[in-house]
Amino acid sequence: MDFLLVNGTALLFYLFAALAVLSAILVVSSRNPLHSAFALLVSFLAVAGLFFLRHAEFLAVVQIFVYGGGIMVLFLFVIMLVNLHRLQDAKIYGMQWPAALLLAVLFIGLVSWVVAGVQFSPANLSPAALVSIDGEVVGNVEAVAWQLYQQYLLPFEIASLFLLVAMIGAVVLARTE
Repeated sequence: MDFLLVNGTALLFYLFAALAVLSAILVVSSRNPLHSAFALLVSFLAVAGLFFLRHAEFLAVVQIFVYGGGIMVLFLFVIMLVNLHRLQDAKIYGMQWPAALLLAVLFIGLVSWVVAGVQFSPANLSPAALVSIDGEVVGNVEAVAWQLYQQYLLPFEIASLFLLVAMIGAVVLARTE
């Protein structure tokens, strides 16, 4: 029975991982925006399945609610607001390839430089750090919320403002007048 449980978990992991990768490839390769949005939803749900397999139920539920629900609704609103008939006649790829390649190389170099400079220590990676607040043992969700709203409140609010500005920008760009 243990053999089936271990192999069943491994089989589910490979199934969810393959589903996430294949749907992510479909997101960027599909020419129809609705098909891309559906493939993105499948990718989000596959990642939630991976979280469930690692016993991170809170992250899985947040993945489903926030990304599978909220972000997908935002994407679908943007797709509905954009004039797809005019978009099909537009030339998709122009002379942006050299600039895009240069930016991609610079971005990969920047990320590599940052990752190479980070020193991981066991104290930073300890799961016990996320279950206690000022020495008092609490639940994982409460400790994550405490960290998020105490130490990382400003980046959290900046990210929410970026999403709001992006949504307003998409609506403004989609207007035909």
